[in-house]
This record gives sequence, C-alpha cells and structure tokens, in this order.
Amino acid sequence: MQEIPKDTLTLAQQGDIRAFEDIYRTSSGFVYTLALRVTNNRQDAEEVAQDVFLKVYKNIRKFRFESTFKTWIYRITTNTAINAAIRRGRRAMREIEYNDNIQHTHGYEPQQEKIEKDEKEQIIKSMLETLNPKQRSCLVLRDIEGLSYEEISRTLKININTVRSRLKRARESLLALRKKGVIKNVL
Repeated sequence: MQEIPKDTLTLAQQGDIRAFEDIYRTSSGFVYTLALRVTNNRQDAEEVAQDVFLKVYKNIRKFRFESTFKTWIYRITTNTAINAAIRRGRRAMREIEYNDNIQHTHGYEPQQEKIEKDEKEQIIKSMLETLNPKQRSCLVLRDIEGLSYEEISRTLKININTVRSRLKRARESLLALRKKGVIKNVL
C-alpha cells in the first residue's frame, strides 16, 4: 500500500470527504486483501473492509501520527478480521471455499500460468485455513505482507514474544501437515 500524504490525512481529520475518498481509494484493495487472508472468506472480508472504513472514518481524528497510517490501518484491519473469523467460527463449522480467488488478476496471463497461480493460491488459502485466526494473522503479516516482528507487535498490540510464539506454532502446524502429506511444498 502506498503511504498516504500527511496533508491528505490532516484534511480527512478536519472532515474533508474528498480526502477520505483518497484514503479509501489508496487503501481499500490492501484492506480487502489483508482481511481476506485473515478470514479466508470473501464475504467476511467484504464485511470486514466495510467495518474497517467505518472505524477509520469515525476515528480518523484520533490518529496522532505516532505511527504510520499504514501501521494504524493494519492494526484496525487485522483486529477486525480476527474478530470476524472468531465470530464465524463460533457460528458454524469452517468451510473452505475453493472457488474463490485470493486476488483479482488484471491483464493477460498465459492460461497455464494462470492455472498454476490459482492452484498455488488455493493451496495457500487452504493452508492458512488450518491455522487459528491469531496465528494466521501473524503469519500473513510476516510472510505475506513482510512486516517485521516489531511492526507486527505494534500492529496487533501484543508482546513481541507472543508474535514469535504464534509464528513458531503456525509454522510447526504447517510443517506437520506437510510431513503427513496433507499439503505439499508450494513456494
């Protein structure tokens, strides 16, 4: 996600709707993708994205530039997505939707490459589904989004050792599945 200029954020804090629209346009794809990776469900991700932007709109005045806007929206998105995943888990048994795409592709891709890419995305999605939402969010933020342990700690407002242990448990869980032959090496 591109960094949003400070003047745009300041205008949004003052109630400028166009500035908020700029924020939305710049970060909506990122928010949706992150929410999808954490919830592993397209409909939940859409609802999370809506909730996130309602929260951002209502709380933009509280943003104090103590962290980057990207870190702030990571935290809101991840926490909202974790809560949605937990609620969904309590309501019904999890189901994996194999026909959903993780990302919308743009442009031309040779058919074989697209098929291979879709297969890898489905495997990754299935692997992430095996993890609990807290482990999944740490793994997504670290291995897919590339955040440092410190950034994950600040984003999720958890101790850095908790980040390390969640990542370790998530990786051990995936490794165990791989050893059992349930999943194969994707990357």
